[in-house]
Amino acid sequence: MAESLRRLVNIGTFTVLQEKLERWLDNYYINTCDQNVARCCEIVELNAKVQGQLFKLLQVTAESGGMYGGASIIKSRLLPFLGQNFFTSGGSVTADTSLSVLAEAAAKNKEIDELQDMYETSLNELDVDLKEKDAEIQELKEELMEAKDELNRSLRESTSNKMLGEVEVRELRRKLALAEDEVRTLRSKAGMLTDYETQIRHLRDDIALLTARRDSLYRSTSSFAKDDSILSSTLREEKKPGDVYSSLGSYRYTPRVGSPLSIDDPVQRVRQQNYISRWNDMFSQDRLDAMDTLRRYSDDYENNQRIIFLGIQEAFSVAKLAFRQFKMKVRANLAATHIGPETLEEAVQDYINRNTDLCDLTGMVADVIRALNRSPKVFLPPDATFSIIQPFIREACKLAWNMSALAHPLDIAVATDAELFDNNKYRRSYDSEYTAPLVNHHIWPALMQGAKVLMKGEACTRRGASLGASRRSRSPTRSSSPSSRTRSRSRSLSPSRRLRSRSVSPSRSRSPFSSGAW
Repeated sequence: MAESLRRLVNIGTFTVLQEKLERWLDNYYINTCDQNVARCCEIVELNAKVQGQLFKLLQVTAESGGMYGGASIIKSRLLPFLGQNFFTSGGSVTADTSLSVLAEAAAKNKEIDELQDMYETSLNELDVDLKEKDAEIQELKEELMEAKDELNRSLRESTSNKMLGEVEVRELRRKLALAEDEVRTLRSKAGMLTDYETQIRHLRDDIALLTARRDSLYRSTSSFAKDDSILSSTLREEKKPGDVYSSLGSYRYTPRVGSPLSIDDPVQRVRQQNYISRWNDMFSQDRLDAMDTLRRYSDDYENNQRIIFLGIQEAFSVAKLAFRQFKMKVRANLAATHIGPETLEEAVQDYINRNTDLCDLTGMVADVIRALNRSPKVFLPPDATFSIIQPFIREACKLAWNMSALAHPLDIAVATDAELFDNNKYRRSYDSEYTAPLVNHHIWPALMQGAKVLMKGEACTRRGASLGASRRSRSPTRSSSPSSRTRSRSRSLSPSRRLRSRSVSPSRSRSPFSSGAW
């Protein structure tokens, strides 16, 4: 059976039949009637032969199944087909209908074959894709294994590093604790050292004071010995009592050398030297620190210099005013109970020397900052205030108070913009125009004691300084500047303002008892 079917397939009878039908269709209108009949007979003969072969195959196939092999299929499909005049068209089915049925069956078979081919192609493609996916999955598995190994190795390393890190952290914490203990020890030692330095400084001041008082006592003892020798020599000459009295009256009495109001008083000399040293330190260190602070907020270098100068100028003005009020209170309190060989002014100065720290430093700093805010000559950005230089202002107020508390006080020279440059009071800054006669702005004030210049200040001279001063004077708050306040004090009838105005007069400043001396 299989060989017969294979031979029928190899012959390709249906293919030949299909080709003959196609050629007949192409030449149908060209052939004659006899040629068309002959072609039809040829196709019928060929079809009959094929049918005969098919029936033989049907018989062989049915016999292979036994006596009743394929009976149900023959009954259901072949017998009804043979009963409808298979070889001739008849009944209700026409030739066109049978042919269309055959065409539909052939088309369905062809479609089924195409679908089967497509299905097989899809299966092959799916097989290929499956193999590729299997290969990718295998690669992913290998990569996953490698990643897992790497992760395990990293985990082991991190665990070891963590253990080492914990050991290092514990060691660092131990070192930190030791360092903190050492810092606390050093701080305590530093505090003790500071206390020791303070005590040493106080002891040195006391030694200097005692040495100066000893020298003064030696001088006074020698003076008294001289007076005794004069008196004894007078008595030995056996003169009249009137002559003795006349000789004693001709001897001029000198003030007490140990007076706290004396220019040679040890307190005056030692403290004056210390304050001048502190003044130099403020110029060389505190001023530069304040300039660095201002530079973070303002890039105007000249304005920053003006702020520093005006700050120390206002500090001295506020400190002198506060000290005058303090001294008047001390004098008023001591005047009611003062007795003794020393004068009232000596008692007042002695009390001030012993209590120089009785000052309202916080209030003075606030007054200076308010004065800077009112001044039209200086400015800062909106996000900054003059409190940024509060440490400098505090030190300036403290030094100004201490200088004012001396028996012969130290003061700063009166300075105004566009004034004539005084070579005895100031030195020119590095950016000055050395041929300019007028001061553009001051950098540091000159330190004075009465009319004597102790330390020169610093000023910047430039041409056109007077024009700059006139433009700045248009501000309605010009009266708050130091020069205008000096002029307004001279016109005021207030006693405290008259005292301040007298402090500017050179004639008044020569007397240590006048208000201008402090």
